[in-house]
Amino acid sequence: MNHKIGNIFKGDKVIWMVFFFLCMISIVEVFSASSNLTYRSHNYIGPILYHSSTIIFGVVVAIITLNIPCRYFKIMTLPLLAISLFTLLWVLVGGETINGANRVISLFGLTFQPSEIAKGSVVLASAQILSATQHEDGADKKAFKWIMWITLVAAILIGKENLSTAALLVLVVILMMFIGRVPKALLLKLIGILVLGAVFAVSAVMLVGNSNVDEQEAEGAPTEKGWVAKQLHRADTWKGRILSFFEELPPPEDYNVDKNQQVAHANIAIASSGIIGKGPGQSVERDFLPQAFSDFIYSIIIEELGILGATAVVFLYIILLYRTARIASRCENNFPAFLAMGLALLLVVQATFNMMVAVGFAPVTGQPLPLVSKGGTSTIINCAYIGVILSVSRSAKMKGEKAVRKKAVSGGA
Repeated sequence: MNHKIGNIFKGDKVIWMVFFFLCMISIVEVFSASSNLTYRSHNYIGPILYHSSTIIFGVVVAIITLNIPCRYFKIMTLPLLAISLFTLLWVLVGGETINGANRVISLFGLTFQPSEIAKGSVVLASAQILSATQHEDGADKKAFKWIMWITLVAAILIGKENLSTAALLVLVVILMMFIGRVPKALLLKLIGILVLGAVFAVSAVMLVGNSNVDEQEAEGAPTEKGWVAKQLHRADTWKGRILSFFEELPPPEDYNVDKNQQVAHANIAIASSGIIGKGPGQSVERDFLPQAFSDFIYSIIIEELGILGATAVVFLYIILLYRTARIASRCENNFPAFLAMGLALLLVVQATFNMMVAVGFAPVTGQPLPLVSKGGTSTIINCAYIGVILSVSRSAKMKGEKAVRKKAVSGGA
């Protein structure tokens, strides 16, 4: 019996355990955080059945993916890039609006987010370019140019409707190029350009955006916009989030909970948690947080599981990254190592930003907590990323332990 189970759950056992615990936490906490959904639908069990079935399907996708030898992922690079480009253009023209942005495509009754496919495709392409251009002293300079062309096209198309996702993708690619030993001078120039670009972008948002647009619309006042503002129709949301993050907090008696609903109730959830929390299913703030089961689920985790539970979730992502790094360090070939690290960074960097938002260390970005938040496309594709990492651990040609230790000693010298 154990042998049969082992044949199904192949690959690194630590990755599997982390994956299993994140899925269990997801089912429990999404069930608790979906109180608004169950109230509106008058269906107590429906939302969690849907989420549980999504998780189960995601596990099946992970099992299928891990059985694909990692060398075959190279063949998928060009088709996935083509699909990503097509769907990203499609969603800009004919996508469905969620939270004020065109982010999903409806096809045969199913919806999916092209940005999720694009993120993995860019990481896959970057891993292939980095591995193909490696020399003894690092990656060829051409690798930087090719990777940046692919990344910038994807980031521009994603960023028009989902700026935070585009920014996270660029950050992950920079980290991959650092790991892939792209010349540091090029990376420093890129970081300098990005900092200047960020300053310009924030200035443009503050100039074009209108943080009071919702109040004006509610009062029936006209909110006419020029051509630039129409192209940056998300500027109002971005400006509001920036101002909300940097404004000085008023005294508690003057704080407007209704105006700062998400952040306010997230802070209340965290402040009332304690060391061990209120217990699973005992959250109070889930009834007030609009995105309790998605963007702010980490706040609900803290409220119900306390500081200990929240710390355990952080450690699960740290273990995922550390274990993937161990697997990558043992790969004899560069491609599977870069691919596994890129996907692990994609998951962990997004998780880091989600948790930072929940505890007030970053402005609201709208990023879900990977493998935990309620989702459709994102959950299934994140499970596929885990499957790819497991495929690398199972099928990539590995160095012997002596070789790994020798490389570590020589690297430290």
